Amino acid sequence: MTYLAFLVVLFGWIFSLCLHEFSHALVAYYGGDTTVREKGYLTFNPLKYTHPVYSLLMPLIFLALGGIGLPGGAVYIESWRIRDRRWLSAVSMAGPFANFIVAVILGILLHFTSLAQTSIAPALAFLAYLQVTAVVLNLIPLPPLDGFGIIAPYLNPDLRQNIARIGGSAILIIFFIIWYVPFISNLFSTITLTFSMILGIPLPLASLGYSQFFFWKKF
Repeated sequence: MTYLAFLVVLFGWIFSLCLHEFSHALVAYYGGDTTVREKGYLTFNPLKYTHPVYSLLMPLIFLALGGIGLPGGAVYIESWRIRDRRWLSAVSMAGPFANFIVAVILGILLHFTSLAQTSIAPALAFLAYLQVTAVVLNLIPLPPLDGFGIIAPYLNPDLRQNIARIGGSAILIIFFIIWYVPFISNLFSTITLTFSMILGIPLPLASLGYSQFFFWKKF
């Protein structure tokens, strides 16, 4: 059953990665960048909008290392086609919002249905918790995270350019701080746990799902 939990979380997380990217593309399409349809981003075909490293490998590595959700970016939006800055912000917001919806749906199912009594409940609870971590992490207003994309259209162009230059290394710095700075680590955990409880995600089940997913740590 442990291996089943591993597979449920793994494939559920890959699905949520794809949904995250699809949501960016869908809002971009309605915001003016119709090229996303030509690029195949609106087909929900993972092969069309997932980068093997940034969309799959890196998020799965971070998931395995720390149990934190890192949606990867691989949808290439031609931002100059987007009609205004409100739509630009909405494009960035769409990805975290998709993770939020997945967390809400799983929370409702686990809280109000008999699904919580099934053998895959721990895996689904952990998967729901991962969605919350993805939302909280992605809303940090630093590049290359979506939180920066949400506020970037409203920043002074020079300031926006200067901040964007750190995009390549920022994600590694953010994860280093979350893992190794106790205050930030505790704050991140407090925020994610609080929102998980608000959404009705049963944390004891999520904890069990965590241990089932990381089955190799028992050896």
